[in-house]
Amino acid sequence: MQRRTLIRTALASSLAAGLPAFAQGPGNWPTGKAITYLVPFPAGGTTDVLARLIGQKLGPVLGTSVIIDNKGGAGGSVGSEIGSRAAPDGFMMVGGTISSHAINVSLYPKLGYDPQKSFAPVTLIGTNPLVLVVNQASPYKTLKDVLEASKTKSGGLSSASAGTGTSQHLSLELLAFKSGVKFTHIPYKGSGPAIQDVIGGQVDMMFDTTVVAGPHIQSGKLRAIAVTSAKRLASMPDVPTVAESGIAGLQDFEVLSWQAIFVPAGTPAPIVERLHTEIRKILATPEMQEKLKGFGMEPADFSTAKIAAFQKAEVEKWAQVIKAAGIKAD
Repeated sequence: MQRRTLIRTALASSLAAGLPAFAQGPGNWPTGKAITYLVPFPAGGTTDVLARLIGQKLGPVLGTSVIIDNKGGAGGSVGSEIGSRAAPDGFMMVGGTISSHAINVSLYPKLGYDPQKSFAPVTLIGTNPLVLVVNQASPYKTLKDVLEASKTKSGGLSSASAGTGTSQHLSLELLAFKSGVKFTHIPYKGSGPAIQDVIGGQVDMMFDTTVVAGPHIQSGKLRAIAVTSAKRLASMPDVPTVAESGIAGLQDFEVLSWQAIFVPAGTPAPIVERLHTEIRKILATPEMQEKLKGFGMEPADFSTAKIAAFQKAEVEKWAQVIKAAGIKAD
């Protein structure tokens, strides 16, 4: 009996030693090693903005630093693949989006990771509709103006996106599919450079999240044409929805982008739960709630199991849209 007790004690000690100290209780994250928060898009986009806000708060809570690492390309696929191959030890977090963790698996024939099997969900930060914007000097003031102009222009109006397969791209393709109007898609390596070219007049228009487009709309550099949500946004009450345009085929148009945080698959459950708990606390503060709502985001307090179910449904939804519209990676 004593021998069995000693064996169980030794085994428990070995298992505890195999897990970093942060998984065992309220103690601080081990010092001397920073957490990498990998953003699979360039600086300036929604995922990057949220990562920096969360990282600033998370580091002090865990007693270590959080380093933002931007690895853009292929609609978030390049950085996500890098993140999926990191050690599952709690020192790698990946900013996941509707594109990187729901759309791309149906868009790219040889994706280097599985959005569900290669990751474990930590937190769903929130959902966010997109807004169609044009340069403030553009002659287009309504969605009808945009569609009519695109019909008469060879190749259609040009529309920027943060990359092939992103929510910006899929919003455009869904608009083209449902309205029967052609556009020219111009993918960039992130929202930052894309929206700057819309502001500069090099590109006719762009769908983007209110996080990125909102400040430029408020400053007068961009004009909002329509939002992709089912209802108007409280932050933009004068901007109609795409569905409100009254144009045939667009009555049920709705696209909601989303932002989440993942860790590599195989990360021990206690580590995932600690990250989930601490990040949820940060997101629940009045300061962060105000920022999220100011961005036009709807906060989402999901359990990790509910995030997994939500992600599965999103993967299936966009697989159907991509197949029906015949969308292919550029």
